[in-house]
Amino acid sequence: MTDLARRHCTRKTTKLSSDQTTELLALVPGFKPTSDSTKISKAFKFDDFHETMAFVNALAFIAHKEDHHPDLEVSFGSCVVSYGTHDVGGLSENDFICAAKINALLE
Repeated sequence: MTDLARRHCTRKTTKLSSDQTTELLALVPGFKPTSDSTKISKAFKFDDFHETMAFVNALAFIAHKEDHHPDLEVSFGSCVVSYGTHDVGGLSENDFICAAKINALLE
């Protein structure tokens, strides 16, 4: 688990610069910025629907505890997770904190 995954989201957050985004992307392997750089996204693959839903349920618990919720695309053996912070109109540190926590689920 990374240091980023041990942190918690805050209510007061600001939009990250492109340099800050690049720096934090290195700490969340597999997450990539969207074409408009307002979100980061990663596709997670699973063997079956049960494993996918177990992951989604664990992710939902983290999202609830951190009060920071991703966009999800769920199908039989995959889940695409996208984080962005609507309040700042782009990416905030909260997005990367949650991405690190989600990656830690599968470590």
